[in-house]
Amino acid sequence: MQTHFSEAQLKDAATARSNEILRTCVHCGFCTATCPTYQVLGDELDSPRGRIYLIKDMLEKGRPADEKTVKHIDRCLSCLACMTTCPSGVHYMHLVDHAREYIEQTYKRPLFERMLRWTLAQILPYPTRFRLALLGAKIGRPFAALMPDARLRAMLEMAPKQIPPVSRNDDPQVFPAEGPRKMRVALMTGCAQRALNTDINDATIRLLTRLGAEVVIAEGAGCCGALTHHMGKTAESHATAAKNIRAWWREMQGEGLDAVVINTSGCGTTVKDYGHMFRNEKLAEEAKAVAGIAMDVSEVLMKLDLPKGEKQPLKIAYHAACSLQHGQQIKTYPKDLLKRAGYEVVEPKDSHLCCGSAGTYNLMQPEISKQLKARKVETLEAKTPDVIAAGNIGCMMQIGSGTETPVVHTVELLDWATGGPRPAALDREGMAVPILR
Repeated sequence: MQTHFSEAQLKDAATARSNEILRTCVHCGFCTATCPTYQVLGDELDSPRGRIYLIKDMLEKGRPADEKTVKHIDRCLSCLACMTTCPSGVHYMHLVDHAREYIEQTYKRPLFERMLRWTLAQILPYPTRFRLALLGAKIGRPFAALMPDARLRAMLEMAPKQIPPVSRNDDPQVFPAEGPRKMRVALMTGCAQRALNTDINDATIRLLTRLGAEVVIAEGAGCCGALTHHMGKTAESHATAAKNIRAWWREMQGEGLDAVVINTSGCGTTVKDYGHMFRNEKLAEEAKAVAGIAMDVSEVLMKLDLPKGEKQPLKIAYHAACSLQHGQQIKTYPKDLLKRAGYEVVEPKDSHLCCGSAGTYNLMQPEISKQLKARKVETLEAKTPDVIAAGNIGCMMQIGSGTETPVVHTVELLDWATGGPRPAALDREGMAVPILR
């Protein structure tokens, strides 16, 4: 694609990067075949190719974002299926992230929408605030139908029936390896996941230590910054990301780390991109180093040689989170691990398509999100599974709200197969949080 940025414009690092990306696009349209919003809406401007034209026009002219551009960029899930499909290697993720930052700087949204986005940015990345908000939403959920705005209804409907108590296993500490130490890793405990489902981190710690990894919960680490990053709120996202970088860098410079383990794939895609996010900042070296050892939990488990298990009488439908299969290009590890543990693993039709969760998307674009959820649930249930497994808390909440089939994190099933407790979600009960140390 031919571009016409001025020399002055190209002095801005973000614009220069977007120019590089735009120039790799050849208008082929392969991306439209795998774009969920294009499949649902059928509008060229709701495809990656259409959004690329809008972004190019906006950035080249240096004009403030307009309502039309904002509408179609907001409808993008950032599922990154287009990047998997693209034969030219267009790095759409960096382009749309820049567009969202530019929109945040140049476009004044309606007051209600500004308040809504500010509220999400002030609550979701903070586990204690989010937990309190969930309690409030749980109380208000019976009145969801009375809400005049679909986004408010979606927020109330999001509240789980049970909110788990705080897990002290998420506090800064060290969990020693069982037997000889093979690795020393830091576990990213995250933010929303700590409020929604404490079983995932607990199962991850048990499994990793059982397989010979010393697990560190680093002082000062928390939200990865993804939620605010995808809203275009760069200052907020970089502030929280910087805390992680400093926390993990201290561990790397101290006793050392073999990996930063991430069990929420949406976070993993962002942490692995810290080197790019901080490339022109003081933390550039540290960010690049942290990003270089960031791994999804499935990558680490492949290195730790999960023992082969006996055949399990359980059929698992594996849901491939977009951030894992497209954002990190990890497609087979979770399935390989589940099969190695003894489970029967099946995949749904159109497994490359998004479930509609996508961070805050199911809250900000509830109508499109519900259509994508219905499609995903239908294809998963068509496999008549006993359990649905996923590697991302957002996907788990989204799919779980549309099916009676238990939805469990992949790591919980692997923990169970190697001596851990039966996942509570299989019995729809069990709120006690075990203290591991």
